Amino acid sequence: MIYIGLFLLIVITFLLYMWKVAHENNVLHHQLSLKGEQETIRLFFISDTHLRKINRPMIERLSGTFDAVIIGGDFADSRTPIQRIHDNLDLLTPLGPTYFVWGNNDREVGEEQFRDILQQHNVKIIANDAILLPNKNRLWISAIEDTSTMQYSFDAAFEKVGEDDLVVFISHNPGVFARVRAKFRADLMIGGHLHGGQIRVGPYGVHPLGSYREREGVMTLVSNGYGTTLLPFRLGAKPECHIIDIDISGK
Repeated sequence: MIYIGLFLLIVITFLLYMWKVAHENNVLHHQLSLKGEQETIRLFFISDTHLRKINRPMIERLSGTFDAVIIGGDFADSRTPIQRIHDNLDLLTPLGPTYFVWGNNDREVGEEQFRDILQQHNVKIIANDAILLPNKNRLWISAIEDTSTMQYSFDAAFEKVGEDDLVVFISHNPGVFARVRAKFRADLMIGGHLHGGQIRVGPYGVHPLGSYREREGVMTLVSNGYGTTLLPFRLGAKPECHIIDIDISGK
């Protein structure tokens, strides 16, 4: 009985630790240098919120405003209370113009209802399209429809982009990035979806750990995401959201 009790204590302690990690609030900062007319463009990226309530003190600690707040999909799923979606948007939208990219779970809320909520908060959906930011440099936020719908179009996402324009390409599923690099030019690619594996044993996980690094000549951010799916636990793949400072200097 003593050994059983000790074993249960260890299990409960371990689960509490994974629950605590899953509710951390980590904001990672990234830099990207590009050529163009001198300015700094600031982006805030968050993905895979799912059921989680965004932490107000985390948002209030962010300094300044952003040229674009990008919600990279799976902002909600079938478990998410509608009021929580509103509350989370109330925290994000004051940071700057807010854009939404579909994930594979968002439509579980009901697509019409979800679109109406986004419209109420003046959030623009980008799907198989690109939106030009109103900065000195021509920088586009380009994104596809979620890959699970089989209705995504890379051609449509890049149709408006000029040869010398700057491009930030978003896909909830980063599995398409290699296909984009093979045919189109982007200066930064951003995705989520994989949760960094969410629960990892040492270096091993069902998906790769999130990272910000150069892949075949293109800086690429794959986020661990902010929330969790299925179980509210994380191990070895901390939750995160991101600030990207794009420093543009003379040609």
